[in-house]
Amino acid sequence: MFASVDPVILARIQFAANITFHILFPTISISLAWVLLFFKLRYNKTGDESWMDAYRVWVKIFALTFALGVVSGITMSFQFGTNWPGYMETVGNIAGPLLAYEVLTAFFLEATFLGIMLFGTRRVSNRMHTIATLLVAGGTTLSAFWILALNSWMQTPAGFEMIDGRAHVTSWIEVIFNPSFPYRLVHMLLASGLTVAFLVAGISAYRWLRNDRSREVLHSMRTGVVLAAILIPLQIVAGDLHGLNTLHHQPAKIAAMEGIWKTEKGAPAVLFGLPNATTQSNDFEIAIPKLASIYLTHKVDGEIKGIDAFADRHPPVAPLFFAFRIMVGVGLLMLAASWVAAWQFRKRGAPAPWMARLLVAMTFSGWVALVAGWYVTEIGRQPYLVYGVLTTAQAASKVPATMIGSTLAMYLTLYAVLIVAYISVVFHLARKAGKSKDDSSQSVIPGQLRSAQ
Repeated sequence: MFASVDPVILARIQFAANITFHILFPTISISLAWVLLFFKLRYNKTGDESWMDAYRVWVKIFALTFALGVVSGITMSFQFGTNWPGYMETVGNIAGPLLAYEVLTAFFLEATFLGIMLFGTRRVSNRMHTIATLLVAGGTTLSAFWILALNSWMQTPAGFEMIDGRAHVTSWIEVIFNPSFPYRLVHMLLASGLTVAFLVAGISAYRWLRNDRSREVLHSMRTGVVLAAILIPLQIVAGDLHGLNTLHHQPAKIAAMEGIWKTEKGAPAVLFGLPNATTQSNDFEIAIPKLASIYLTHKVDGEIKGIDAFADRHPPVAPLFFAFRIMVGVGLLMLAASWVAAWQFRKRGAPAPWMARLLVAMTFSGWVALVAGWYVTEIGRQPYLVYGVLTTAQAASKVPATMIGSTLAMYLTLYAVLIVAYISVVFHLARKAGKSKDDSSQSVIPGQLRSAQ
């Protein structure tokens, strides 16, 4: 079945499947830890037990998410040796230490204090429990720091020299704080925050629609909505700055994202089209004249390099073109939904039923935008694994296509089952939380909605 398929393509698909599954969970755990800290600090300040109820519900979801993130990360590390030996042989002097720093400084911190978060409420002092939550939150962010430092270096390598075909560090500062790292770190942390904001708002809205009108649910839903309303404008600004940085360092990626085939001044913004690699054009194109040059160069007649400027050293256009538009489209929907929901909270103290249903529908919308954006980042680096240094073909192993294909099929089956199981358990925990407490003592009646905020 797989014998006739290029092993490199299969290896790329397999790694894409692994990274797609894996990234879903750290994205949640990074920001959910900080939301938990917020719940805990609000409890400490107000003494309102409903904030602690929210903490108890979401710390279980955090633990589940953290566990799946760890397990899926292990399978990824195996592939460096099985499918991509050329990667570590060429840049292992840089990738190895950065991955080790992530484990030593971040993972151990998270794993050590997670137990206190889960089981230490009545076993340690309130102060110690709060400190444990802070340390786990810091550990998740530190983990993102090291992983994004490595990923950003692969996009914009700096601070090294090649000796006998291997990369050697000349400056760790330049390696870590490479040209795209600040933009990529901020963009990813904001994406994590938005993913968690809609997760918290969506699950809370689900409970609200099931007539769980407790103060805990109201606190959680309002926290998610307000967090999303604050972060989405920041993400739009960060995304624009990241795009300008990418234009400078990876212009081929921008050309593919924008669907610009020919180098031109006053390039249009293509709203819709069907990229056609054969004709080097977009079929059924709908575009706004000169707009791409305006937002990419801030000049009406700014020149944008097209795909024709890069010969065969450019990524496939169609995947980037559509993934970028999915990311932007979901982002605009997030902007509208969060602002309308925030306005409803301000005016009436709770969302309208139709808005609550929309929030439920958007519970995992952050995942959609995240995966689309991640595909833009990773596919946009092709044909390189390390941009300008190591191509994907050079790093690939000699593993037969049939073996890669069989493991790919197993991975896809397992990941599909785990995704369904994860989502099912999250909603099960939401239903269980609603049943486990006495609504008669916790319910918020209409006249109390504002005071509950």
